[in-house]
Amino acid sequence: MKKQAIIGVIADDFTGATDIAAMLVRGGMQVVQTIGLPSPALLAGIEADAIVVALKSRSIPVQAAIDQTLTAWQALADIGVRQCYFKYCSTFDSTPAGNIGPVTEALAAVIGVKTVAHIPALPVNGRSVYQGHLFVFDKLLNESGMEQHPLNPMTDANLVRWLSQQSQGEVALITQAEVAGGAAALRLRLAELAQNNIAQVIGDTVSEQDLAHWGHALVDAPLVAGGSGLATPLAGAHAALGRYSMTTQDTLAAQATQQPTVMLSGSCSKATISQIERFKADGGMTLRLDPRTIAADPTCVPQAIDWVQQQLAQQAAAGATAPVMVYASGTAEQVQAAQAELGSARAGQLAEDALSQIARALMPTTGDGRLIAAGGETSGAVVSQLGVAALRIGPEIDPGVPWTQALDSQGRVLGWLALKSGNFGAEDFFTKATRLLDAAAVGADG
Repeated sequence: MKKQAIIGVIADDFTGATDIAAMLVRGGMQVVQTIGLPSPALLAGIEADAIVVALKSRSIPVQAAIDQTLTAWQALADIGVRQCYFKYCSTFDSTPAGNIGPVTEALAAVIGVKTVAHIPALPVNGRSVYQGHLFVFDKLLNESGMEQHPLNPMTDANLVRWLSQQSQGEVALITQAEVAGGAAALRLRLAELAQNNIAQVIGDTVSEQDLAHWGHALVDAPLVAGGSGLATPLAGAHAALGRYSMTTQDTLAAQATQQPTVMLSGSCSKATISQIERFKADGGMTLRLDPRTIAADPTCVPQAIDWVQQQLAQQAAAGATAPVMVYASGTAEQVQAAQAELGSARAGQLAEDALSQIARALMPTTGDGRLIAAGGETSGAVVSQLGVAALRIGPEIDPGVPWTQALDSQGRVLGWLALKSGNFGAEDFFTKATRLLDAAAVGADG
């Protein structure tokens, strides 16, 4: 008998999709992630406890985001998925116009839900919500660097206020004191809010225990929304009700062979900038592409490809597999300078196009190659350029960032791919990512 998917996740960007897929795997679920809107044929062949649909709808016009999301949900509903999970970034990346509020309201209308709970928090990565305010570690969201985000500057940490600007219905808060009362109390509180015609709720969450309460409270909710933090406890709540059998940690990495890793970064988050600097300090080989240079010199992308190929050839001749990085990431000052000269949209598009062209030129067709894309927009451009249709979720590098096997539309393995959200990962992420697969390859050979 074919396994029936329980949770259908619709993620508003590609790195966010792999983030939540990894969290569901951590909860013992078998997970398949599709890239873009899945075809009925692809969905019909999937056997999984959870299916994650990766869209690129975070920063597109509101109506387009709604249309894509509803199309994705209809495809999942047609195969009998019982719970919809609208996944966005744990830093609530959006503008006062959307897209989180309008997409949630559109899903609620189609599914027939009166009140939707939003649980953005991801405590393991320092994202918590207290009194409706989103913190990044000990800083309010609007003082964390996210206020300088080039596409979705987050200038207000009060999520009730921010979501209210995007939404037609009323938004309320469930406080941490109420969350501490446990799952049963939360279900009663949500029912009360629904009776009072509250359309959306921001849920305080400051700890893993709070997430566990939310997971059990929302296990039967037809629609939930938030970051990836809720995914593992929600999966566990389904398992406790006997809805699927928990599996052990994915052993996909045993198929790895020792290969060099190509790293491509377009993220300008503080976390990624710090990770790049650490990679350099550790002796990593890097090349930076400035959007202004890309615009002025059409040969700079082919030259970057040649540079990487030369580095890889030298590595091969020496019997080594050291990683190589090309990045368009920059400091706030560098980003502002590029945007002033080129415009925000063009500067970002030039970087995405350049990095995706490099990915296309360098990703081997043997299925053994390794590529890391850092940044949501960069990851989306890369997977589109490579023709990735789905991902098998493998071992986690850092919370929310797994290695995956990229598959084409025929299910053939294209290679190893890690899609990193800009804000995710420890400082040594890039070095650690390579070592993880190297260790697995050595273990498999041994």
